[in-house]
Amino acid sequence: MVLEGLGRALHGAIQKLARAPHLDEQVVKELVRDLQRALLQADVNVQLVLDLSRRLEERLRKEAPPPGMSRREHAVKLVYEELSGLLGKPSSFELKRGGPTVVLMVGLQGSGKTTSVAKLAYHFRKRGYRVGVVCADTFRAGAYEQLLQLARKAGVEFWGDPQGRDPVELARRGVEELRGRCDLILVDSAGRHKEERGLMEEMKRMAEEIRPDEVMLVVDGTLGQQAREQAEAFRRATPVGSILVTKLDGTAKGGGALSAVASTGAPIKFIGTGEHLEDLEPFSPPRFMARLLGMGDLETFLRKVEESLGKKGEEAAREALKGKLTLRTVYEQLEAISRMGPLRKVASLLPGLGVTLSEEQMRVGEEKLKRFKVIMQSMTPEELDNPEILNASRIRRIARGSGTSEAEVRELLKQYELMKRMLTALGKGRMVRTGPLAKLVKELEKGR
Repeated sequence: MVLEGLGRALHGAIQKLARAPHLDEQVVKELVRDLQRALLQADVNVQLVLDLSRRLEERLRKEAPPPGMSRREHAVKLVYEELSGLLGKPSSFELKRGGPTVVLMVGLQGSGKTTSVAKLAYHFRKRGYRVGVVCADTFRAGAYEQLLQLARKAGVEFWGDPQGRDPVELARRGVEELRGRCDLILVDSAGRHKEERGLMEEMKRMAEEIRPDEVMLVVDGTLGQQAREQAEAFRRATPVGSILVTKLDGTAKGGGALSAVASTGAPIKFIGTGEHLEDLEPFSPPRFMARLLGMGDLETFLRKVEESLGKKGEEAAREALKGKLTLRTVYEQLEAISRMGPLRKVASLLPGLGVTLSEEQMRVGEEKLKRFKVIMQSMTPEELDNPEILNASRIRRIARGSGTSEAEVRELLKQYELMKRMLTALGKGRMVRTGPLAKLVKELEKGR
């Protein structure tokens, strides 16, 4: 999970507040102290923490809760608002109409810039856009080959000239070559340091030559508070329009990097949360903070489900709500969950789960899901489509074939029956009609 330690500490502070019998002066002081400790351990700037503490204490004392909201609920809301504000204002990345959007990617050496170019390309290609990447890095050995391989993996167009020596000319030629074929063109420039005046000047000339719609700075999340200094140096050299913060998967300094960059006023639009191409997500301070506080991020979860299951998943959901759930459908859903990433990452998007389940529970859960998949792989097509034919002899055969026990096969069948009953009840209106399936249920009712 992104910034797991900070998330647990913040969630603990909120839970302590929720359990307090009264919201008195002592509870407020303890809450502020817990928040300070959590933020400082995440390498957030001391002055930023003190300013947040001062604002929060003042708001907790002066602001009255609106009608229908208790003082405790109001206090949680204020904490959420102040912590979200620490990460900057929400800012989305939109492609322009009537021509390609050209983005110049810049950043320090070793910040993960080239990988981030591929992640960004993959992100927009999956959403139906035609994407091309340009290699304009002549400084680092192997840059051309690395970006070429990543572009192939992402399924996007690539342009580069391994014989080229002028990065500014390469950027210009690449943009011209891809202009008529792409909706989004990402130009990968050489990594540089704020003290390397020659490279900073080159970046400035490149921006003047290709006139990008946006300059996106890639910042290493492990830099912590130093990220502010780097962001400011790049903004002085060229008009940086957005920030992409990388390596936020598990780094203790991630909170420091995010808050430091946000304090410069530069909008963070994307964050990298892992090593794979799909480990990139649009950054929204309120949604990100909701995940850290254990409130989940259902919008991102539903988007990931939609991307993993697609049209086929929607059709399977319709059938399941009519009581036509099969083990084949369950297997396909487990495959989709696997494509969404590790269980911990998926759980962090669901309210309460990401911070309340222990590492051991997550590990056991992932192992169980893997065993269930192996068990279903040992079934015949007929058994997957008609689980009711699974008698004792078939269960013994499946257990032997999958290297599991008969008890584990029966546990899978028990979970399947439970899921089937629950979805059937939902489809017939015996459960609360809220959440992402509500629209689907209403559509089914119309078709009856």
